[in-house]
Amino acid sequence: MRYQIRKKQPNSRMCLVCGLQNSLGLAASFYELDNGELLAIFKPRPEHQSYPGRLHGGIVSTILDETIGRAIMIGQSREYWGVTVEISVRFKKPVPLDEELHVIARITGDSKRFFQGSGEIILADGNIAAEGRGKYMKLPLDKIADFNAQEQDWQVVPRPDDPEFVDI
Repeated sequence: MRYQIRKKQPNSRMCLVCGLQNSLGLAASFYELDNGELLAIFKPRPEHQSYPGRLHGGIVSTILDETIGRAIMIGQSREYWGVTVEISVRFKKPVPLDEELHVIARITGDSKRFFQGSGEIILADGNIAAEGRGKYMKLPLDKIADFNAQEQDWQVVPRPDDPEFVDI
């Protein structure tokens, strides 16, 4: 199906997942879709491998955790961040390196202090490589870390290849 991208979420400077200046990071971009889900796009490199040509399972878990945890930020008026309480991942297919991958996540339950979500890594051929489910605590950032948005370059960074639509 084809989805319109409504909004791009910010990246930071050094985050392992979204940091644009972290030479070993994933440099993932996150997009809010018109169906209420969150899309992450990234391209794993050889530094992220386990077996030759395969993405490490810890990185698979990391990108699912980040994408599900960020899904709470879609359309909110107050900025809450997700702090992982628990996550489970089911590995279904090997995840290749040097191939653009899509991660889709959504909120499946929401209360005052917690939320639950699920997500999938989708290969270029449309197959699901991994599925994740997690529970997160909702907290404002000042309760999580000493975070200076300007110092961390927390901002939306347009890229020439930012899509307007995505087919999933």
